[in-house]
Amino acid sequence: MTTIDTLRFATAGSVDDGKSTLVGRLLHDSKSVLADQLEAVEHASRNRGQDAPDLALLTDGLRAEREQGITIDVAYRYFATPRRRFILADTPGHVQYTRNMVTGASTAELTVILVDARNGVVEQTRRHAAIAALLRVPHVVLAVNKMDLVGYEEHVFATIAQECTAYASELGVPEITAIPISALAGDNVVDPSANMDWYGGPTFLEHLETVPVGRDLAHCRARLPVQYVIRPQTAEHPDYRGYAGQIVCGTLRVGEQVTVLPAGRTSTVRAIDGLGRTVGIARAPQSVTVLLDGDIDISRGDLIASSDDAPAITQDIDATVCHVADQPLAVGQRVLLRHTTRTVKAIVKDIPSRLVLDDLSTCPNPGRLVSNDIGRVTIRTAEPIALDSYADSRRTGSFILIDPADGTTLAAGMAEPAPRRRPSPQEDHGGAD
Repeated sequence: MTTIDTLRFATAGSVDDGKSTLVGRLLHDSKSVLADQLEAVEHASRNRGQDAPDLALLTDGLRAEREQGITIDVAYRYFATPRRRFILADTPGHVQYTRNMVTGASTAELTVILVDARNGVVEQTRRHAAIAALLRVPHVVLAVNKMDLVGYEEHVFATIAQECTAYASELGVPEITAIPISALAGDNVVDPSANMDWYGGPTFLEHLETVPVGRDLAHCRARLPVQYVIRPQTAEHPDYRGYAGQIVCGTLRVGEQVTVLPAGRTSTVRAIDGLGRTVGIARAPQSVTVLLDGDIDISRGDLIASSDDAPAITQDIDATVCHVADQPLAVGQRVLLRHTTRTVKAIVKDIPSRLVLDDLSTCPNPGRLVSNDIGRVTIRTAEPIALDSYADSRRTGSFILIDPADGTTLAAGMAEPAPRRRPSPQEDHGGAD
């Protein structure tokens, strides 16, 4: 198990498309359900007057979810097959909880978008496809569910797959794989379906086991947000000064020249301490302690980056945000911006547009964003931050906006490329104090 990799994936779709049933079927047929869990599901199903176990109950854990028959919170499940480990986020389908899909898919390398074969592509399908595209999830699976209720007809699947693929292409989704399934009956979930011999592609689990993973972590140069400065100041280690954190992408090597941002000072990696031993090389997502040559003032929130490809230093951020709070986000609002381990004061300078998901048009100058809105914003920070473009790195190109009054998360942001320039004197006086 120590030699196989891990896939993080999320499920999404409209209400009653069968997300929880798919997850339950996947866990059940892959032998990832403990006997006492299955017994509890069978007991709960009998109490609800059902003859067969309702596998959706394996993931719908909240009492309100079981009573209403819908998913409300993001349910995380961990399971494994001989080929791969999996971290699954089962996200809600109701429009009221679209923001939970942002949470579940933000760290996923694959998103599963379910479509009810009877209803085809609906507004919530388009909304989830847009979020997957904005979050730049590398792989998207279109699972056309409930094929048993349309007679396993190939033309129904083909029509839905063509419509959704065309829409996803307009959004810029890099890869989409369509699979016809019946989560209730188990067709094409773990085992191939005898009812759809016209389909020659992989089953749902087979695709999960074979899709490439880890592409984003190796895509950019090394980035190490500093979480903690270690200075034991003991007789054994009188001069030890290490910078601890998780390498969020890329690779760090002893002897490599790095730049500490936002200060811009350069140094060389003198040593890397891993888990109980010194190593010469470390890769994302390892947590390490880095020792640098020279005496440099570094603290939590600083970023250690490769000198030959350091991110831009900026106080002006253009970004796309998914608004997740109940209270609106308005122009002129003062917020906190958290990027990796750094939190700074900021102000919303402008909201140029809001995305209309029906036709992918934009509503100019909406003035504010409300819950579940997706829009473009311009933000001015009180202090400079080292920010990659989200297209280059999902980890160091993302941030969240926080209400300074109560700590509520307002929006999840994805940065656009930042210009490398010095602020003018007027901008210096116009910061977010």
